[in-house]
Amino acid sequence: MIISIAIQKGGSGKTTTAINVAASLRDRDYSVLLVDLDPQTNLTQSMGIVHDVEPNIYTLLKHKDDGGDLKIRQVIIEANGIDLIPSSLDLASAELELVSAFGGETFLEQILNEIISEYDFIIIDCPPSIGLLTVNALKASDFVMIPLQAEFLPFKGVHGFMKSLIKIKRQLRLDIKVLGYVLTKYDNRKNLNQKVFQQLKEQFGDQVFETRIRTNIALAQAQAKGVDIYYFNNRCNGAQDYDNLTSEILERLKNL
Repeated sequence: MIISIAIQKGGSGKTTTAINVAASLRDRDYSVLLVDLDPQTNLTQSMGIVHDVEPNIYTLLKHKDDGGDLKIRQVIIEANGIDLIPSSLDLASAELELVSAFGGETFLEQILNEIISEYDFIIIDCPPSIGLLTVNALKASDFVMIPLQAEFLPFKGVHGFMKSLIKIKRQLRLDIKVLGYVLTKYDNRKNLNQKVFQQLKEQFGDQVFETRIRTNIALAQAQAKGVDIYYFNNRCNGAQDYDNLTSEILERLKNL
């Protein structure tokens, strides 16, 4: 099962969601691979990898373009009990390089196909834009999950992302499905947050997860320490929320 976590806006909670859903799955004894496809390398650093690692996802994509024989197993490292394909700042140039490559939008899919049977879940943290890296992720994935802050501008941004997704699905004949929308940095005491949740429900119905990720400083502190929330503080609101979200994800996948 491959899940992309994507939306064309920074600060939406993509990386936090990718790490902590993966960690919750790990704690339930699922085998998980995280893929950091964002040139900002936030996920890699948040997993405690503070220096550039060679080889990395950029190296894999580059070798695929050049016809090299680098294998994905040579790139996977372990961090906090989760397998990880790290990112690199060099990945920023991959967008231009993949544009000129024949079948460049399928490179990630080809790479992951080598090891897909070894994992219960592969989770891809996408860049905050709809470029060729995100297209690669969507092409490789069974599902896409869309996190957004509980504010009106991110809410409006969802519509732009969905238009892009529909266009990509049509052009590449993708069978990817929306797993769900999840609100992050949520405060139930704020009327604005409640209104955004209600409007999201009105627009997308059952695709909206009932779990909302509450504002919780421990989530940011955990990333600064290079660990997931369950290693940092498994009793805090952030840990409870991501555990509840993971339960919803598993139930939804079972029904699908």
